[in-house]
Amino acid sequence: MNVLVTGGAGYIGSHTAIELLASGHDVTVLDNLSNASPRAVDAIRLLANRDVPFVEGDIRDGALLTRLFGEGDFDAVIHFAALKAVGESVAMPLQYYDNNVGGTGRLLDCMAAAGVKTLVFSSSATVYGQPPTNPIREDFPYAPTNPYGRTKLMIEQVLRDIHAADPSWRISCLRYFNPVGAHRSGELGEDPLGAPNNLLPFISQVAVGRREQLEVFGDDYPTPDGTCIRDYVHISDLARGHTAALAYLTRPTSEADDGQFAVHNLGTGRGHSVLEVIAAFEAVTGAALPYRIVGRRPGDCATCYADPSLARKDFGWTARHDLQRMCEDVWRWQATHPEGFRTA
Repeated sequence: MNVLVTGGAGYIGSHTAIELLASGHDVTVLDNLSNASPRAVDAIRLLANRDVPFVEGDIRDGALLTRLFGEGDFDAVIHFAALKAVGESVAMPLQYYDNNVGGTGRLLDCMAAAGVKTLVFSSSATVYGQPPTNPIREDFPYAPTNPYGRTKLMIEQVLRDIHAADPSWRISCLRYFNPVGAHRSGELGEDPLGAPNNLLPFISQVAVGRREQLEVFGDDYPTPDGTCIRDYVHISDLARGHTAALAYLTRPTSEADDGQFAVHNLGTGRGHSVLEVIAAFEAVTGAALPYRIVGRRPGDCATCYADPSLARKDFGWTARHDLQRMCEDVWRWQATHPEGFRTA
């Protein structure tokens, strides 16, 4: 298939592009580079050993999208392009609704006009908010606690309504938990601009000397060691999940209507505490990691991990890599790229 990957120079998008290429698909990357580097596209080309078209642009640019769909002859879109920092979304809600919801609306308009009705959407476990129990299933109630999570839920609802109005759409919403890790080559990994918002990038930047120490938000949660528990899933496993979802949407069917709307969790089905992750990273690097306990962060729940059984049932996807492998791959990337893609 010929696939347009929006946000394809970002962390998840770039790894998914490599997986798509390895699976025999053609890929065009669209990214406005607001939180990504063009060197990620260079890494995609290097690792795939082929040229990959890159278009620098914004999903809110209707003229650009119209031209791109007119020239591209795409079969499907995998949509990652979004602002994604929870704290920033609280401080800048209008920007998040404009970019995430408004931008997706513009993208969907242009897809419909071009007759491209196959979409894999990058959703998030943040749509669940603080779960009543764990593991979290796809039929759990929605209760996002921040604007970022609400934009993801709104987009999912838009996609449901589009499919209800026109059942020929084939749509997959993938709710993933905590993506971590890096490409096994060490040539591609997470390179956040500014201070990282997630645990593993912050740990690796402390380990490589870019930051003095890690702050652990709270050690008085009702968990075995008092720190929050999350479901960490390797980025390469997550990338495989997108190719599997695309294959699921486009599988041969005997039904007259080929359309579908599907929602799946992507996670490992188990959680690790913050202190467990620190210990695992220390084991990989062989060095102690400086950290200090600070107060709880508003909005954090004690425990959150996925029930990924529906993805296994529907398209045979399971996470393959454990926490040690996640830490090994993060460290390989960070040790060889201490300043991320800015490393000479």
